[in-house]
Amino acid sequence: MGQSDQLREDPTGIDGVLNGGGKVSKIFAKAGGAFDCYLVVPETDKPVAAVVLASAIHGVDADMIAIADELATHGFIAAVPDLFWRSVAGPLPRNDPRAAERAQPRLEQIKAGEDDMIGTLRHLGTIPQFNGRAAVMGFCYGGPYAILGPKRLGYAAGICCHGSQMLDYLHELAGVGEQVCLMWGDEDDRAPAEVLQAYRDVAVRMDNVDLHIFPGVRHGYMMRTSPSFDRPAYDFSMRRACDILRRLKSQSEARNI
Repeated sequence: MGQSDQLREDPTGIDGVLNGGGKVSKIFAKAGGAFDCYLVVPETDKPVAAVVLASAIHGVDADMIAIADELATHGFIAAVPDLFWRSVAGPLPRNDPRAAERAQPRLEQIKAGEDDMIGTLRHLGTIPQFNGRAAVMGFCYGGPYAILGPKRLGYAAGICCHGSQMLDYLHELAGVGEQVCLMWGDEDDRAPAEVLQAYRDVAVRMDNVDLHIFPGVRHGYMMRTSPSFDRPAYDFSMRRACDILRRLKSQSEARNI
């Protein structure tokens, strides 16, 4: 199976398991066309929150699928849309130059992906187990969606792990009241000292912004196949994500607390 075909399926969205516990669904885009989305729905007898993973430039690869599957074991619906379907669809190896190329021009690509994040959230609304509230969890390229999701895409929280290009989205935090959690290593070459300091300053001013910086940790620490993978930072980030997701109650659940 070719790289661009690894997330392909029939339009009914009922294709088989994809190297993990979930399936691939087809989501129709607002402006036409359709994109694939890896989706894991846990066994549950009550509605639960969801998390939409915004991937790194390598796309919906084994690392992203593993994170989605793990979050589902904690009782949350997890979805990973293919944000690169408009150019080179599917996962790409770390040594493939097309991964970086398809992520440019960066600001325009992130903007185009906003519709995909909205479409994924809308698709979650068709799942009976969904309680109506979802967080974005962005990685590297997908990091800005941790801010944009709560800002204007309908998400109830944002989580960012080693996000890149983040200075361009600092101003978007203005007016955001939902929880936003940002995590980096202090040796992340995509988040130099001025980026970390800018977000430190924001975290001091905004009670809903939560910042964690890990000593000695590099860019890509969440990716198990990356040389930068860091187990303690990974485990902390997953615990933090689960803590945030557990707080995302439906409106009816919140009234009953």
